[in-house]
Parts: sequence; structure tokens; C-alpha cells
Amino acid sequence: MISCLIVDDEPFAREELADILEAAGDIQVIGQCSNAVEALQAIHKQKPDLVFLDIQMPRITGMEMIAMLDPDNMPRVVFVTAYDEYAIKAFENHAFDYLLKPVDEQRLAKTLDKLRKDLRPKDMTVIAPDSLEILPCYSGNRLKVVPVKDVEFVFSDLGGIHVATATSQVHTQMTLKLLEEKTPLVRCHRQYLIMPSAIREIVLLDTGAEVITPSGAKVPVSRRYLKSLKQMLGFQ
Repeated sequence: MISCLIVDDEPFAREELADILEAAGDIQVIGQCSNAVEALQAIHKQKPDLVFLDIQMPRITGMEMIAMLDPDNMPRVVFVTAYDEYAIKAFENHAFDYLLKPVDEQRLAKTLDKLRKDLRPKDMTVIAPDSLEILPCYSGNRLKVVPVKDVEFVFSDLGGIHVATATSQVHTQMTLKLLEEKTPLVRCHRQYLIMPSAIREIVLLDTGAEVITPSGAKVPVSRRYLKSLKQMLGFQ
């Protein structure tokens, strides 16, 4: 069975597509999501083979969501949109496939035939934005969208990846590596990334250093990254 996830902010569109897919016989719809934050969590936990992804969604668009996925472990993505010229011009040469709303069953059948013949993951980084302006996060049962400019630092521990702002601390399922590549955050420790604009002072220690942020938080800096961090800030 080919597992798939449907991501669309329109409930009717999700249900209609799910009904068509279930009739295919070898496609299992393992979940439906109404926004990108829910979808990122579902992809991380359930690891579907295929994602049907709407392009136009509130807060985080389908294209922005693609940039938040680990390119080495991402599923195949079929874009679903009501805007044919946007999908064709932007994604025809790079996405696994695209479908127009309302979804035509014969067109979908061609997509599924193509999928069955090619189960290799597709590299979507060619169409993903080079940088992120918002991060999908969560705190308990609350889904949160955090502007990158508000982040002071990010760190990992046994509890996962934590995103710290001046006023709160939440979790994200994005990796430190991806955040380092897609945001202005820079590595200051094996387990920490720091926002350069959040550095108010650096306290030098025998074992390295620590950064003091505007909120008063202390972020460790290991010896390995201290020199490059000082040079980035203009210190010799």
C-alpha cells in the first residue's frame, strides 16, 4: 500500500480527494490536515510516501511548507491548486506532479500510475525558498507560528528542538541543520543556534563563552565556534 497525506484548508476538497484515492485500491489515506503546521507534524510522525499539498493556504503556503521539510527524507509531493498557470509555471519541471481543482479522476489516475513506476523520493529543494521567515511550532495542544526575527536562540535536548524568543519557549519538529541552512541563526554550540541580532554581550569563560540575549538568557558557546562567532561580530 502507498500511504498518503492530504493537506488542504478546505474540508470538502480533502474529503472529495480522499474518496477518489480510496477507490484506487492501493492508496491508503493515513491522515488529513487543514494547515501546514499540522501537516509537518503528521509527516514527521507518520512518514507518508506521498503528500497531496494545496498551494494557497493561510499563514504558511504549500511552497513555504516544502522549505520546512528535510530534503533527504521528504515524501513525494503532488501539488493541488485551483490556479493552473501558477502551478504549471512554477512546478511543472520540479514537483512530482500537480493537479487542478476540482480534481479530475482520469488525471489523478495518471498521477498514481506515474507514482507506482517511480517510488524514488524527489528533490524539492530546487523550488523551495532559500530562507524561512516563519517557523511552525507547538506548545502542548497549541500550534504556533513564530516569526524568525523574534527568535533569540534554538537548542536541542532529549525533549526535542526548542525555539526561544524573549517571551516564550516552544517546540518545533524542524532540525537544527535545516534551521541553520534556512534562517539567519548561526551555530554557537553543538546543540545551540543563536540569532546574531540577539547577541548583547559575550562573556568569555575558561571552557568557551556564553552569550547574553536581550531577555537575559545565557546561551553557551563552545570553543569550536567561539572564534567564528567573534569574527562574524567584528572582533579579532
